[in-house]
Amino acid sequence: MVPNKNYKVIVSDRAKKMLGRHVLFIAQINKEAAIAKKKEIMTAMRSLKQLPQRFPFFEESFITPNKYHKMFIEKCYLVLYQIKDDKVFVEYIFDCRKDYDWFIK
Repeated sequence: MVPNKNYKVIVSDRAKKMLGRHVLFIAQINKEAAIAKKKEIMTAMRSLKQLPQRFPFFEESFITPNKYHKMFIEKCYLVLYQIKDDKVFVEYIFDCRKDYDWFIK
C-alpha cells in the first residue's frame, strides 16, 4: 500500500441509478433532505479515493470471497465496491432498510 496514493473512483451506471431511486424517494417527502442525503453519499464515495482498503470485505456465502469491500453510510446505506489497481469501482448502493433478496439469488 502506497501512502497518500490517490485512487480514481468510478461509479457504475447501476450504482448511479440506485442512488437516484433513493434520492427520488426521499424527495417525495422532503427535497432539502434528499439533496443533503445525496451530498452525504457522494462525499462518502469520493472519500474512497484515499485508502479505500480501510473498509472490510463484504463476506457472505453468496459472494466470491474478497471481491467487494463494504462501506456503511449513516447505518442506512451500504456501498459495495472493488479495488483494481489504482481504481475503485462502486458497484452497488443499497438502502439497508429494504429487502434485497434479489441480490442474493
